[in-house]
Amino acid sequence: MAVEITVSFTPVEFESLRQNNLRETGCVVFDVLRATSTMVTALANGAMGLKPVTQIDEALSLRRRHPDALLAGEREGLRIGAALTGGVDFDLGNSPREYTAERVGGRIIIMTTTNGTRALQACQAARQVAVGSFLNLKATVRWAAQSPMKHLILVCAGTGEEAALEDTLAAGAFCAAMVLGSPDCHPNDSAEIALRAYHHSQPNLTAAINGARNARRLLANVDLREDVELCLRRDVHELVAVLGPDGFVRTLG
Repeated sequence: MAVEITVSFTPVEFESLRQNNLRETGCVVFDVLRATSTMVTALANGAMGLKPVTQIDEALSLRRRHPDALLAGEREGLRIGAALTGGVDFDLGNSPREYTAERVGGRIIIMTTTNGTRALQACQAARQVAVGSFLNLKATVRWAAQSPMKHLILVCAGTGEEAALEDTLAAGAFCAAMVLGSPDCHPNDSAEIALRAYHHSQPNLTAAINGARNARRLLANVDLREDVELCLRRDVHELVAVLGPDGFVRTLG
């Protein structure tokens, strides 16, 4: 079946996603630095599922109903602390290095981040929604190529309200793999932009992403700089992470 690929570059487009009819559409959400990379890492290390929410108050409310769940997330890149919650320190931030098997194995995680969880919620009406990253790119491309969807939107979470280079390049890498593996894949102009940006940067992808706003901010923080290299590793997890009708992200199958 022919599939058209579109790329959504900025959070400004989240509202149009909510308003559009997505019943025959699949979405893959990219927040490479760091939310979707962290979700994939958590699932690979045995987390039962993650509940993405937009607001801190919503996360706290869910935690009161599910006291065994872990609270996770960030604002301004840093773990959410008592000053933002009225007294509750979150258990985890948004660094994939925190989500070890010992910490998250068998646990439910309630997560709120600046952009990534907003992007996932904006896609909730889609027929299928996957969590994309470089860490599970090949597996997610295979899932998309085998699905019956007529239209695929690659949703870049962005930085603030602007585009993020690392998400655009991940979307471009996804497009490149889809085009190579599926002759019935038809990128539209937005997908061509991401695809050409990826091909231009591919010879030294790490250097290109290290110059991005998000990467520069993380690299400048001695406690977070290792996250950049970790999030740019390619195809280290053979899993597909999907957002279910109940609003939880879990491993497919």
